[in-house]
Amino acid sequence: MTEYVCDLHIHSCLSPCGDEDMTPGNIAGMASLNGLMLVALTDHNTSKNCPAFFSQAKRYGIVPVAGMELTTAEDIHVICLFRTLDDAMAFDAYVSEHRPKIRNKPDIFGHQYVRDENDEIVSEEPYLLINASDLTLEDAYREVLARGGVAYPAHIDRPANGIVAVLGTVPESPPFTAFELNDGNNEAEYREKYPVVRNLPRVVSSDAHYLWNISEGGFSIALDDEPYSSALVRNRLIDYLLGRTQPGKGEEDHG
Repeated sequence: MTEYVCDLHIHSCLSPCGDEDMTPGNIAGMASLNGLMLVALTDHNTSKNCPAFFSQAKRYGIVPVAGMELTTAEDIHVICLFRTLDDAMAFDAYVSEHRPKIRNKPDIFGHQYVRDENDEIVSEEPYLLINASDLTLEDAYREVLARGGVAYPAHIDRPANGIVAVLGTVPESPPFTAFELNDGNNEAEYREKYPVVRNLPRVVSSDAHYLWNISEGGFSIALDDEPYSSALVRNRLIDYLLGRTQPGKGEEDHG
């Protein structure tokens, strides 16, 4: 059992609101400096910088997770994490068909750069990524699960795009198996107020858009990683977030 220090919600320079210094290499480097071991890249409605992030994470000895922060039709942010890069890119292609094709205005919203394994710009996403897709919460849950991943509501304790802020509660359907807090100090309050999440695993992530916002190691999850491989660690993480780990037999979160 290894205690994996995590940050499972980070934006790169592909998100228009992400700082241009948030290249895949810089994210991996800062995560390493901060003592992180397991890191997910979750840009708005896209995973196109995940291939570069995987290459950079390997250089720094970090286990990368390919993900996305999907904006649903209800304007709710949902974290989507995948077992493999291929699964994430397949979901990326699916989401692309469900995003409005409104051209980005970089001078207003910011650039949307796709980078390669050397942090070089290879393209710029032309359509604004921060708009809501036409995928509902139910759609998001179903489609991510169908690809072997896990979907859970992001930053439920924040007023912008959180499921509680939008719906006033955490609904019973879709049957989410985890939830994210922006501030771990809010855990007791939210478990008490919203019975649906009372017994679910919770994740505390940075939602970093700038290098200095990346977590400095306050949240960790114990995962059984023997015999070790990064693929096994990702599988154990997804299984934990799906609620497939029995209490007392493996994963616990701390922080």
